[in-house]
Amino acid sequence: MIQFQQVSKYFHGKPAVEDLNLNIAAGEFTVLIGTSGSGKSTTLKMINRLIEHDRGKILFAGDEIHSFKPQELRRRMGYAIQSIGLFPHWTVEQNIATVPQLLKWPRGKIRDRVTELLELLHLDAAQFRGRYPHQLSGGQQQRVGVARALAADPEVLLMDEPFGALDPVTRGALQLEIARIHQLSGRTIVLVTHDIDEALALADRIVLLDQGKIVQQGSPRHLLTQPANAFVRHFFGQNDIGIKLLGLGAAGDRAHKGERLEGKGIPADMTLREALSEFVARRTERLPVVDASGNAVGVLHIGDLVNPTGEEASDAAPDTH
Repeated sequence: MIQFQQVSKYFHGKPAVEDLNLNIAAGEFTVLIGTSGSGKSTTLKMINRLIEHDRGKILFAGDEIHSFKPQELRRRMGYAIQSIGLFPHWTVEQNIATVPQLLKWPRGKIRDRVTELLELLHLDAAQFRGRYPHQLSGGQQQRVGVARALAADPEVLLMDEPFGALDPVTRGALQLEIARIHQLSGRTIVLVTHDIDEALALADRIVLLDQGKIVQQGSPRHLLTQPANAFVRHFFGQNDIGIKLLGLGAAGDRAHKGERLEGKGIPADMTLREALSEFVARRTERLPVVDASGNAVGVLHIGDLVNPTGEEASDAAPDTH
C-alpha cells in the first residue's frame, strides 16, 4: 500500500529521516514510535506530502506520490492530529462533511455519512450533529476529528499523536474505538505516538525509529521478546516486560473452555494485564470469563498468567533494519 524506498529528509542540512526503507501493507495497523526528534512525525507527514521528501521514492498504491496532486492525494488519506483543528463556527455535521462537500457529494449522502460516523464513534447523531466545537468535551472533539478524517472513506488513515492531549480515561476509550474501527473496516492505519502502551495495544506492527532510521520493526510481541539491541531493550523497558506481555493477551484466549464458575464474569477481550488486577481485587485464583453477550466462555486461572508469551512467540515477524 505505502512504500518508502531510500527516503531522506533534511532540515537545515541535517537529516530528520535518512535512507528509510519501509513497506506498509494494505489493512495493516502500523505504529511509528521513537523518542523526540526520531523522525516519526516527519515520516508520517511525507506520506500525504505535508512535508516533501528530498531523496528517494514514496509509493502509494503502486504509484509515486508526486504523480498525484497534493489535494487529490490528501483526499484519499484521512488525517487526524492532536490539535484536532475543528472549525469553531461550523457545526459538528459541517466539520465532518468538509471533504465530502469538496468532493460534491449529494446532500443526502453526506447527511447519511455523518450519521453513520457519529454512531460508529458512539456520539448520538440527533444530539451532536448541530452542536459547535466549544460545546463538546475534549474527547468528543477528538471523536469528531476522527469522524472528519474518515468522512470520505479514505484508503489510509494517518494519525499524528491524536490522543496526546486527553486524560488517561478518555484516551483509553478512544484507543478502543480506533481498534474497533480498524477491525470493522480493515482500513490501513498509520499512527505516530510516543506512548509505548498505546503502541503495544494498537499495532499490528511497530516501527521503532531513532535519529531518522529504523532500529527495529515487527509485531509488539516480537519487539518485547526479541529486542535487536540495547537501545530497543532500554526503550521498551526490561523491568516490566512481563506486565507489558500480559497486555498483549486476552482472557478468552487463555480461559479453560470446559470449566464453569459462578460469579461476575470478566469479558473475553479483557487483557491479561487487566485480569491480573481483577484477581488481586477479588482475592481469588479463578475468574469466570464471558463473551460480549454474557455467555460463559470458560474459567481463567491465575496460573495462566505466569507464561504470558505462551506459544504465540513463535509467530513473531522478522525484524528489518
